[in-house]
Amino acid sequence: MSTSETPVAVVTGAAQGIGAAIARRLSSDGYQVALLDLKADAIEDLARELRANGRDALAVSCDVSSPEQVTSAFAAIGDRWERVDALASNAGITRDHMFHKMPPEDWDAVIATHLRGGYLVAQAAQRFMVTQRSGAIVFISSRAATGNRGQANYGAAKAGLEGLTKTLAIELGPFGITVNAIAPGFIDSPMTRAIEERSGRSWDEITKDVLARNYIKRLGRPEDIAGTVSFLTSPDATYLTGQVIQVGGR
Repeated sequence: MSTSETPVAVVTGAAQGIGAAIARRLSSDGYQVALLDLKADAIEDLARELRANGRDALAVSCDVSSPEQVTSAFAAIGDRWERVDALASNAGITRDHMFHKMPPEDWDAVIATHLRGGYLVAQAAQRFMVTQRSGAIVFISSRAATGNRGQANYGAAKAGLEGLTKTLAIELGPFGITVNAIAPGFIDSPMTRAIEERSGRSWDEITKDVLARNYIKRLGRPEDIAGTVSFLTSPDATYLTGQVIQVGGR
């Protein structure tokens, strides 16, 4: 298969955790993968790993909240492969506070990365997909979209992504493009591991509470989310759009 015929996936927040797992899974599914993240060294290492396993990969340092950087990143992707077939919009940060103590800069930073970033990368990706008349966009939301103590900014951003998902499904469906979101529950990742330091609670205490609520008595893994992305970007999911899929063990 020539490079121009091989599908291309873009993964944001690809340096670690869920994003890195998504990138590895899509690469194993046969995609060439563009890795976007601010952690340039980490995505360069991952790109080398994916290329060593036989599939092309491109690392692009990018702040997804910057229109200029997103435009530049997708220009580089277009120059290399001339197509975009799948987008996993995963880049995110947390700045947790109780609402009455939340500073505007922490509200703005979280909204900018998750929601503005999701808007910018989806807008860039759909330009390729509309021309191709095919494609799949997957936003990584969160169970926090329905509310979570101390995460007003994060929950609002994720709820916004779910609204964006449903609207883009309507607008892009006529072009053969599916748009869905995944709402992970508690996933064992660097982002959730940071809760231990912020909360002053031990990891054992935190996970005990999670497992008490879960039907499936284990923590979620980044690979659980990657597997769902794999399905949503596969030929088996071309008639599934506008959905928010809960992946949380309950």
